[in-house]
Amino acid sequence: MSSAQQEPALLTLRGIGKRFAGVVALDGVDLTVRAGEIHALLGENGAGKSTLIKVLTGVHAPDAGTIAIGGTEVRPTSPTDAERVGISTVYQEVNLVPSLSVTENLVLGRQPGAFGLINWRSARHRAQAMLARLDLDCDPDAEVGSLSVAQQQMVAIARALDLKARLLVLDEPTASLDEKEVADLFRLLRRLRDDGLGIVLVTHFLDQVYAVCDRATILRNGTLVGEYLVRDLDRLDLVAKMLGRELAEVDRQAAEAHAAQPAGKNVLTARGLSRRGALHPLDLDVRRGEVLGLAGLLGSGRTETARLLFGIDARDGGEIRIGDRLANPNAPREAVAHGLAFCSENRKAEGILPNLSVRENLIIALQAKRGGWQALARREQETLCAHYIAALRIKTAGPEVPIRNLSGGNQQKVLLARWLVVQPELIILDEPTRGIDIGAKAEIEKLVAKLRDEGISVIFISSEIEEVARNSTRVVVLRERRQCGELNGAEITPDKLMKAMAGGHDA
Repeated sequence: MSSAQQEPALLTLRGIGKRFAGVVALDGVDLTVRAGEIHALLGENGAGKSTLIKVLTGVHAPDAGTIAIGGTEVRPTSPTDAERVGISTVYQEVNLVPSLSVTENLVLGRQPGAFGLINWRSARHRAQAMLARLDLDCDPDAEVGSLSVAQQQMVAIARALDLKARLLVLDEPTASLDEKEVADLFRLLRRLRDDGLGIVLVTHFLDQVYAVCDRATILRNGTLVGEYLVRDLDRLDLVAKMLGRELAEVDRQAAEAHAAQPAGKNVLTARGLSRRGALHPLDLDVRRGEVLGLAGLLGSGRTETARLLFGIDARDGGEIRIGDRLANPNAPREAVAHGLAFCSENRKAEGILPNLSVRENLIIALQAKRGGWQALARREQETLCAHYIAALRIKTAGPEVPIRNLSGGNQQKVLLARWLVVQPELIILDEPTRGIDIGAKAEIEKLVAKLRDEGISVIFISSEIEEVARNSTRVVVLRERRQCGELNGAEITPDKLMKAMAGGHDA
């Protein structure tokens, strides 16, 4: 911890309150960030983290409370206004122009020159200096769109620091980075911290909190739980504070899943399922009322299997039976007609319809299944929506709220509800908990167990080994686009799964 910790706080938020359409998003929240520290902002989706950041950066005006920088009260009215007082933000989805060069992005809106003419030589020298400050080996003339996600993020940070930032806010900066890129980013953050910068880190990854953060502020349901020194905060205690409950129920989940007995008959049978360059011939059986996990490293064939089963990608070989019927779906519409459902790993691009309401997103699959000539009555839509909002505990101000306004975890619940209304025999869940907080994960995992107990079959795909082990009654392990093993019941452990995935053990 830097000695700057003893100095007056760099950022002080006191009593911040914010309401939207009668919903309390923030209620008397405090946040203190010191110069020379990395401060984690933690909480479940819907806890108020994003709203607090938007208040801080001038996107939303607070209904109550004060903001001070270095003891001087400020009230930013826009992100540009926030930048003027030294607050810069880098969002998870990097806000750069991919078709422009690194230099153009770095000086955009602040180009050197006179009389309407840009001095590109000066701009390039300035960009080189900005990149050098962060030790970035990056061509200033390269198009930003040609850079890796990690490089784009570093460019965004360089741009933020060029604005004379005193406080840097990073919103889920590691969500799309690999292990080495995360390590590189953390080295940079530690250096910036040691230079006296205050850094707010919003993240769902608890390991990273312990790896790089000095303090943590925890929010729950729009209220402040507390501020803590990370080194003094036990991991289980941290999780309990975020959830507001103990984890015993979650800990029992694996034993219950492993003890569950499938009812017997196959819901789906695939034989010789293959696609050139994506999946070697694969045999797969899914039984009624079981959770079949698909485990494997990135590129092992997990998502490729799901897409072939649902008819998104064309098969080169093999057949698919639903019960005793030959199905071979060649399009998602055919798969739905055969009783299949699919939640994609890419929730934003392939799942939600952001400009439509919760109600419209929820009923769209059922309407498509019935066809345009059998329109769902508005009363039926509202009844279905009310039922699933309550059953899945979807946090929304109402069914007509645009789904883009919901947290990631609640968007995921709406997508699950979308498929549950069509009453599928088998639902394929590809990374259903990606990008959501630990509380929403626990609720979705409980929903998976409920589906299993009700006799609905689930194919469960996750890159988190512990998650696969905790939720699956049986696991098929994939390696290099082919099946390499199968684990059942109590033998499903993270250790055995890792060995099978790595090639050290064929189950």
